[in-house]
Amino acid sequence: MPLNNFMGTTIVMLALGGYTGMSYAQSERTLHNKTRESTMERLTDMQKYVTRHDGTEPAFKNEYWDNKEPGIYVDVLSGEPLFSSNDKYDSGTGWPSFTKPIKDKALKEKGDKKLIIPRTEVRSAKSDTHLGHVFDDGPKEEGGLRYCINSASLRFIHKDNLKKEGYEQYIKLFE
Repeated sequence: MPLNNFMGTTIVMLALGGYTGMSYAQSERTLHNKTRESTMERLTDMQKYVTRHDGTEPAFKNEYWDNKEPGIYVDVLSGEPLFSSNDKYDSGTGWPSFTKPIKDKALKEKGDKKLIIPRTEVRSAKSDTHLGHVFDDGPKEEGGLRYCINSASLRFIHKDNLKKEGYEQYIKLFE
């Protein structure tokens, strides 16, 4: 990169540890990929299978299907808040089920035709993590949706730890 671009990306590269010849966008992607690789190294084999390969963990043999503690569920990769225990219910399916996400833009939906019956896949909007599927057989009084989510794609944060973990804005959900 020529020095005549001093006020552009070169200065950013110097701040990130020296001249690398990469643009700012390339540098950002590299840093993001290194962070993602570091996070991926901490995941179990089941978490990798579910989040990165669109897998499904066994029903009734997963961490949160019967968790009744108050708190929030965040994306295991990005930490983005996804669901509240206030919206969790026992659907009898063996997976954590929720009536709605914690905020409207936390999820994205995608058509899934891997099985005979078309389904709607649910992914984390921030990290593109595969979470599970949404169905229209949920409690009618709560809107009729059932977000059927893999525990392996989630991390649970108990309400008593929300402030310590940096999620204090969600404490009000449990007052």
